Amino acid sequence: MIAVIDYGMGNLRSVEKALATLGAEVVVSGDPELVKRAAGVVLPGVGAFGDAMDHLQQLGLDAAIRDVAAAGTPLLGICLGMQLLFSSSEEHGLHQGLNLIPGQVKQFQGDFKIPHIGWNDLTLHRESLLLQGVENGDYVYWVHSLFVEPADRSVVLATTGYYGEVPGIVGRGNVWGIQFHPEKSSRVGLQLLSNFVKLVREGATA
Repeated sequence: MIAVIDYGMGNLRSVEKALATLGAEVVVSGDPELVKRAAGVVLPGVGAFGDAMDHLQQLGLDAAIRDVAAAGTPLLGICLGMQLLFSSSEEHGLHQGLNLIPGQVKQFQGDFKIPHIGWNDLTLHRESLLLQGVENGDYVYWVHSLFVEPADRSVVLATTGYYGEVPGIVGRGNVWGIQFHPEKSSRVGLQLLSNFVKLVREGATA
């Protein structure tokens, strides 16, 4: 069973539907105990980093997510959910994250369109089971105003170019993050989610 975490911020139903279409047993829940019992966990998210962390803490889900990661359970963060995996964010002040992947979340700075919205291609940087069936140059759909800057660049699995190199997929042990929206990214997005479902079934790591 894959638990999609419900903490009041996120496009839960589209993620749930995409996973169910791929044959996964999916439960949307904000119950920390159910989350800890799941075979795989997805942390979605849309909105502000600080608000999201407040909601997770109020529900006891921050501790549950850390327990899931420590137990070796496959964990996937999507969009804001990926950013929450990192140590901190500078969005509207400094906020502490889950610190499962060391690094910071930073705001785009420059005279260009923010947020970054639309289809951009991926550049793959290293092999991962999460990337099976995904190729260099594949296009995916992005909507974000911030980007992650990992302390260790080896966690970056794929990037895109948007006035600089932007991490799009990260992986560290049993924890992965996807900055773009796989549920809106057609074949490539479904391939990534299908790979995660397979990782859950096999208990594999990055």
